[in-house]
Amino acid sequence: MESHITGPAVMFAPAHRAELIPKAYQRADMVIIDLEDGAGDGDRRAMHDAVRSAELQPGRTILRTSGPDYPGFTEDVALARELGIGPVMVPKLTGSIPAELAGLQVIAMIETPQAVANITTLIGHDDVVGLFWGAEDLITLLGGTHSRFQEDEATPGVYRDVIRHARAQVLLHAAAAGKFAVDAIHADFRDVEGQFAEALDAARSGFAATACIHPAQVEAVRRAYRPEERQLEWARKVVAGAESVDGAFQVDGMMVDAPLITQARRILERAGETGGGVVS
Repeated sequence: MESHITGPAVMFAPAHRAELIPKAYQRADMVIIDLEDGAGDGDRRAMHDAVRSAELQPGRTILRTSGPDYPGFTEDVALARELGIGPVMVPKLTGSIPAELAGLQVIAMIETPQAVANITTLIGHDDVVGLFWGAEDLITLLGGTHSRFQEDEATPGVYRDVIRHARAQVLLHAAAAGKFAVDAIHADFRDVEGQFAEALDAARSGFAATACIHPAQVEAVRRAYRPEERQLEWARKVVAGAESVDGAFQVDGMMVDAPLITQARRILERAGETGGGVVS
C-alpha cells in the first residue's frame, strides 16, 4: 500500500500563524498547513502570503484547504498549485471530488454524513491518495452534542458507536482501495495517556499516522507507533522461522501462518528492521 505519509505524527499548523510553521516541522513528521478551522475567518490574502513566505519542506507538507462550498476554496486550491504542495487535504466533502482539484493528490476528509455514505465513490477517485476523518464535525452534522461518552456515562472519553463506525469505515475503505488512512485528532492535548492509547489502537489497526494539534502530543503518537521490544522479539522469531520452515509453525506456543508472518514483517519495518535475523 503506497503511502504519502512520512511518519506517524502529523501536526496541524494554522496558516495565519506563520511563525508556528517552522516549529511544526521541527516537532512533527509531517505538517498540515491549515487554511480551514485552525485558521479562522481572517484575511485570506494574508494567510496565503504567510504560507508563501514560509520555508516549506516538500514531501513533509500537506495543505488543508477550506471546504468546497466556502468562497475561498478556489483560491486555496490555486495556492496549492502555485507552491507545488501535495497532498491537499479537503474538508466538508459530500459525494464527489471537486473538479478544481483535478491532477492534485487529494486526502479526502470524511466528516459529513454524506461523505460516510459516499465513501466508496470518494476513495475510488483517481486523485485521492488517502482519507482523513473528523469526529466533531460529524457528530454536529448528525444532530448530536458529544462525539465521546461523558463523565455521567459508562465509558467516559470513548467514542460513541456511530463515531467508531465512521472511523472503521475510513480505515476499511482506504485499505480496500490500496490507499492510506490518517486517524483523527485527540482534542484534549493535555490527555497524554488518552492520546497514546488512541494512537496505539490506530497503529495496531492499520492507520498510517495520527493527526496532532499540539506539540505535546507528538511523542505519545510516535511512541504508540513504535513497536515495543516484546513485539520485536516475537516478530524476529516469526520471520526467522518463516525462513527455515515451509508452512505453519509454532512460536512461543502460538501457531503462525502467512497472515502472522506478514504482521511480523510489518512490525520490523516500523522499527526500521528489514529482516528478522536468526533467533537462538
